[in-house]
Amino acid sequence: MDEQENSGALRAVIAQLLPELRAAARMLTRSRAEADDLVQETVLRMLRGLSSFVPPPELADDPQAALRPWGLTVLRNTFREGWRKARRERDHVEANPPEAEATRPPDQESAHAVRDLARAVAALPPAMREALMLVAARGLSLEAAAAICEVPVGTMKARVSRARSALSRALAPVTG
Repeated sequence: MDEQENSGALRAVIAQLLPELRAAARMLTRSRAEADDLVQETVLRMLRGLSSFVPPPELADDPQAALRPWGLTVLRNTFREGWRKARRERDHVEANPPEAEATRPPDQESAHAVRDLARAVAALPPAMREALMLVAARGLSLEAAAAICEVPVGTMKARVSRARSALSRALAPVTG
């Protein structure tokens, strides 16, 4: 297969990964719009880096299995970059508050269990939310999730455990 056909095949695999990337982005972000923006930026970065992508030898025969961890890593790195930027902007605004800040009333509480879970997951620190998303929501092994996040397996195991405990505490008043 020549380079152009290979590139076309890899682009098709990226298109097949879109639902999974969207789901992962939705778990990392707090809104559908942010998730869509994150997926769009991730796909652009993947397409820009496609010419330098070299699949691991053990996954050379399965492009989807090779692109999946790379795509999730690009997604994670893009999310973290955006999160750091937002934190810098928030710190700047806090250091230089506007003259008159309009306050918005808090959102109404919802009794719906799925909404409560989504809020509890969104309240988790990004590292814990990412670990939970990869292991519990995406079904990756601890080893695969640790490789994507570039952390030891023990760290991934601890993050997942802390995330589950935090969710349990956050949802305890709701579930009775």
